[in-house]
Amino acid sequence: MLEVDGLRKSFGGKPALQDVSFAVREGEIFGLLGHNGAGKSTALGIILGIVEPNAGEARIAGVSVQRNRRVALRHAGAIFESPAFYEYMSGWDNLKILMSYSGGFDAAAAREVVAEVGLADRIGSKVGAYSHGMRQRLALAQALLPTPKVLLLDEPTDGLDPEGIKWFRDFILKLRDDRGMTVLFNSHLLPEVEQMCDRVAIIRQGQLVYDGDLAGIAEERLVLRIDAEPLNQAQAVFRQFGGEEAGDGRVVFPEGTDAAAIAKALVEAGTALRELRPVRRSLEDVYLEVSGSPEPEGGRSQP
Repeated sequence: MLEVDGLRKSFGGKPALQDVSFAVREGEIFGLLGHNGAGKSTALGIILGIVEPNAGEARIAGVSVQRNRRVALRHAGAIFESPAFYEYMSGWDNLKILMSYSGGFDAAAAREVVAEVGLADRIGSKVGAYSHGMRQRLALAQALLPTPKVLLLDEPTDGLDPEGIKWFRDFILKLRDDRGMTVLFNSHLLPEVEQMCDRVAIIRQGQLVYDGDLAGIAEERLVLRIDAEPLNQAQAVFRQFGGEEAGDGRVVFPEGTDAAAIAKALVEAGTALRELRPVRRSLEDVYLEVSGSPEPEGGRSQP
């Protein structure tokens, strides 16, 4: 449904994207992860035809954005960076004007979407009186008109309170489950991505460093949290099974290691075994492994 092929982009001689490629399948939620300044927004800008790449292209529903932007974007709706509205106008009038830019305003469809995003009671109010969460709902309504095949979201929950984040997450999941909507969103909020996405790609300093299913993040190696004393005797058992200590009481063993055999060996070695339980590797673990030390947080001065 969405393909990104060999994207390269530099700003002032500094690489922002370096040969980035990935594909988003129809009907899935795909997360694009990275530190601020990693290149996520640059990639999304290229997909929307707002940023011109130095090389490569993006295709939506098989149509090249760079060669036929108007046709390609007929299949997409988006919230990109901070949505801008006319503050002195109502939410309804904003929708009318913004939709007229892309081919016309369907009042019946707009009323349906406005109700769906929970703005029916406030759509006649001036946007200047809207909260941040209401603005995001209005932006979402705009993105869903007319009905797109692909929804592109740039940090959609940034600045929302916990209640707003949960509402947004549930809404996006419902779009996928009920409509088969394809969704790409970029974020640096790992818990949100882990709860929403089917697959993720991770960008670091403009390079794609991970692309895979969340289901595939499950650790192939055996990771156990072990509390046993004396420590030196426990460590001897770890080495016997090829285990490596990973901090916080975690020990990583080769794939196929039997946890019961480790427990038995620790007891036979005379250790006092208080805890031995498996630890699932999280998205945060993968992210830290492939992205390394966090880059300085510098806001959004560089996409």
